[in-house]
Amino acid sequence: MPKTALKVCQIASELAPFAKTGGLGDVSAGLSRALGKRGNDVRVFLPFYSRIAKMKHDFVAVEFLRDQEIALGPRRLTYGVLTTKLPHSDVDVYLIHCPALYHHDTVYSGDWDEYLRYALLTRAALECCQRMGWAPDIVHVHDWHTALGPIYLRTLYAWDRLFARTKTVLTLHNLAYQGVYSSQILDELGLSPFASMLYNEDLTQGRVSFLKSGILYADLLTTVSRTYAKEIQTPEFGFGLDSLLRARADHLAGIVNGVDYGEWNPASDPYLPHYFSAENLDGKAAMKKALLEKVGLPHAGAAPVIGLVSRLTAQKGLDLLFDTLPEFFYHRDLRFVALGTGEERYEQFLAWMQISFPGKVWYFRGYSEELAHWIEAGSDLFLMPSRFEPCGLNQMYSLKYGTPPIVRRTGGLADTVELWNPIERKGTGFPFDHFTPEGLRWALDYALNAFKDPVAWKQLQKNGMAKDFSWERQVRLYEELYARLQRT
Repeated sequence: MPKTALKVCQIASELAPFAKTGGLGDVSAGLSRALGKRGNDVRVFLPFYSRIAKMKHDFVAVEFLRDQEIALGPRRLTYGVLTTKLPHSDVDVYLIHCPALYHHDTVYSGDWDEYLRYALLTRAALECCQRMGWAPDIVHVHDWHTALGPIYLRTLYAWDRLFARTKTVLTLHNLAYQGVYSSQILDELGLSPFASMLYNEDLTQGRVSFLKSGILYADLLTTVSRTYAKEIQTPEFGFGLDSLLRARADHLAGIVNGVDYGEWNPASDPYLPHYFSAENLDGKAAMKKALLEKVGLPHAGAAPVIGLVSRLTAQKGLDLLFDTLPEFFYHRDLRFVALGTGEERYEQFLAWMQISFPGKVWYFRGYSEELAHWIEAGSDLFLMPSRFEPCGLNQMYSLKYGTPPIVRRTGGLADTVELWNPIERKGTGFPFDHFTPEGLRWALDYALNAFKDPVAWKQLQKNGMAKDFSWERQVRLYEELYARLQRT
């Protein structure tokens, strides 16, 4: 337990299981839950999206936070607050209920009012703290959606001594999304009187960036892996923000995301018909057979199964598959099981693969949580050749499930997967350096040749399964950063 419990206000656009489109929802939930279990006072603020209202969950109205008015420029909006517990924890979740903004069926609407939705969330969270009389030690905001939190505390709420000792942390989950809008919205954001504090170059070009404002004014910046913290300071990965991030390098830290081993554990996974562990891998072979039967592919013990679970986007490195995978299926006895949806060209490619290599390739267009667990458990190898990857979670799931990952050495993949050394019997997977078909081809060859040695392969599996990327471990790194901020 920490020596002194901290009061941590988390503000995020996603929180699993209430709202999740990717890793952000898992991280905000996992970190909050782990902080709470260590005795910290954690309160999470999230929009009450219409999809949440359809969930079978107990939400209770906070009476003293009913019908709160807030002015966003000429607009006057009214919101209320519902509360519940984050599942499997004592952490309080506060859901900002504003039907005028959160009535969309999806988490992200893409509509014109997106900036209003998250400006309201951020300001409402801070005003709820005021009405609760709760002075957070840390206000932790995530990605562009809530990145205005630090500048709001330095401007609109600077008068309130409640926040006198509050420090701010902004976590950069994915720099590709920055929340850039016309500078004409400054009045609605409440920042017109403070325009001089914003990035001048943007204003002269008629725009404002939520994320850039957060990078400028957060007391501490974090990313979701050590390598990604270095990469985003380069033009290749910085998405135009690299010079600003280099200027703030002394206030930038990388922490690999944690994994919820309560949900992802082959020894107790409720989705699996066969359990297994590093001590007894018999269930792994049974899961491989069950997976192939489930998807209708012929089982052959000597033929390795490669799994893919991914959003089908350019970021995930799927372009590399076009010039590599077909040749492997022409010349080797393999099975390939893929799950995902996204850009049409990748969906069409995977569908073509299934038609072109019957009995070897199976593709499901869409997403299934159950099938994702089955693929992790039943595959021999997991494919994740990302162009860039701030952290990634699937490679850590794969390690736990005895499924060595083939990954591009970038971001969190570089921090979590170590190259297999068959001489020393050390390493956990097959990272490759160069984002080229030749790089992926090398890694696939290396992995498939390694698979031919069953004794060495079992050691490789055990190496990966022994790794600990749990939130119970990673949360201590956040606590250390929070505590360091409190001393400044």
